[in-house]
Amino acid sequence: MRQLTVFNNVTLDGYIADAQNDMSWAHQTPADDEWNAFVSGNAQGGGALMFGRITYDLMASYWPTPAAQAAMPVVADRMNRGPKFVFSRTLTQPEWQNTTVLTGDIAAVTRKLKSEPGPGIVILGSASIVAQLTAAGLIDAYQFVVHPVVLGAGKTMFAGLKDSVRLKLTNSRAFKNGNVVLTYKRGS
Repeated sequence: MRQLTVFNNVTLDGYIADAQNDMSWAHQTPADDEWNAFVSGNAQGGGALMFGRITYDLMASYWPTPAAQAAMPVVADRMNRGPKFVFSRTLTQPEWQNTTVLTGDIAAVTRKLKSEPGPGIVILGSASIVAQLTAAGLIDAYQFVVHPVVLGAGKTMFAGLKDSVRLKLTNSRAFKNGNVVLTYKRGS
């Protein structure tokens, strides 16, 4: 069965975007060679990416650009060449290469996708998708990059979740730039 992992940037006060859906704060970390190596290594991990439509549109508007290639060539290559899934009710002909549009019940479609052979899947951003798949018990692991910033308001990953979900910390790593990567698995 394919592993489904969430990878998201989050503020100290639990937001993945500000009130205007901006997350530029996640890309304003001080220079840190160890952090840059982590980001490049993470991008080389393989697997497929999964998005909701809003996150997909943001990613598709940036990663195929010369600016992305110049800023982060390893990450840009991975984002552009790797397989991608996007949940959408309206998108029919995606222009970003290697994209498959998914429609229908998010939990049912994801359950089927996880049961098929293939590489693991990583959800980036996509708060609504994360909340729905968390509620359905379909996410195997969560990896959060906690940034040393407080927004005071914004968008969370788990809005609307009715029941609490217990997670078990499996790894943590602090970087000189103040970012901390926390990895959790579902558990008690």
